[in-house]
Amino acid sequence: MVLQRIRQWARMLQRDVVALWLAARDPRVPWYVKALAGAVAAYALSPVDLIPDFIPVFGYLDDLVIVPLGVWATLRLIPVPLMMEFRAEAAKIVDRPTSRVGFAVIVVIWVGVVSLAAWCVSVRWSTWPMLLRQRW
Repeated sequence: MVLQRIRQWARMLQRDVVALWLAARDPRVPWYVKALAGAVAAYALSPVDLIPDFIPVFGYLDDLVIVPLGVWATLRLIPVPLMMEFRAEAAKIVDRPTSRVGFAVIVVIWVGVVSLAAWCVSVRWSTWPMLLRQRW
């Protein structure tokens, strides 16, 4: 029950972040709201956090406090009819079906990159003693 509520809240937050991104690009929104909406959406969608996630407790604090507060503050500045329109459009974007073929292609590329890196390291390590002898 609680886990289901948390998931629903996270989905709504994700939809609202995309809606803010759409609001930041809409000419009907005032410039200062666009700036705030763009900043909040950019921070929420950015892979770089203010506090890195590997820091215990504080790493996820920005995701649990800063982003929702930024979304809440920005939502209060956007007129309700506009926000309803942005949310409807964001729901279409967020609920877009994913491509398994695209996922498979990305996995194959990463496997290839990791394999190439492993091969380069193994060749380098196998020739390393020979390189040491040549220098002495």
